[in-house]
Amino acid sequence: MKIDYTGKIVLVTGASRGIGREVARQVAAAGGTVALHYRHHLSEAVLTHQALGGDPHLLVQADVTRPDEVEAMVENVFARFGRLDLLVNNAAIFLPHPVAEVGYDEWQAAWRQTIDANLMGPALLMWCVAQRMMRQGGGRIVNVSSRGAFRGEPTAPAYGASKAGLNALSQSMAQALAPHNIFVYVVAPGFVDTERVAPKVHGPEGEAIRAQSPLQRVARVDEVARTIVFLGAEGTDFLTGSIVDINGASYLRS
Repeated sequence: MKIDYTGKIVLVTGASRGIGREVARQVAAAGGTVALHYRHHLSEAVLTHQALGGDPHLLVQADVTRPDEVEAMVENVFARFGRLDLLVNNAAIFLPHPVAEVGYDEWQAAWRQTIDANLMGPALLMWCVAQRMMRQGGGRIVNVSSRGAFRGEPTAPAYGASKAGLNALSQSMAQALAPHNIFVYVVAPGFVDTERVAPKVHGPEGEAIRAQSPLQRVARVDEVARTIVFLGAEGTDFLTGSIVDINGASYLRS
């Protein structure tokens, strides 16, 4: 199946590296134009932008936990391109806070920061984008969740909870937005071989992590990105509301 993004405008959050960078690369390779969001990693975002060939792709900076910055970023994208066909909510944080090891103040801070970035951020973006997608006649949203929403995150419970909340938010929005020709999907990866988890995947814990899957490995970035790009393309309308597991059978649910 050939995926064609010719004439499509795509906003990818957390596009400076990892999954976001690869989604941007695959969209551009399929003919699409990408607005590359970053928060802090400007130099890496510039490298992503350059790898795509520069113009017409756009770099956009925002802290997704700040409503004013989210709104300004979305307005910037629409001012530049006049429309948006796909939003990929990929930006997220992971803050360890084991309940037996952290104090009350640290516990509260980890929860607030994680929920703000991983759940409120996508909620703000979905609202801002949905208003404009409804006026333009439709669009698509793909949210990046996690296996941890189902399996649990014992050392980072706020992360697991934020991703479980993102799943519920996505399915609620899939129902709310379908009458407006806007379709919402979720991908839920397990371990992915990104820069962020490389020390774990390739360190002393690597063998045990790889053994979680019968494939004896973790997901490649291109595999996760390919699923996102597929869901965001034309012809997937009736998959709206779906949560697609990408964990190599390391955690199965029914």
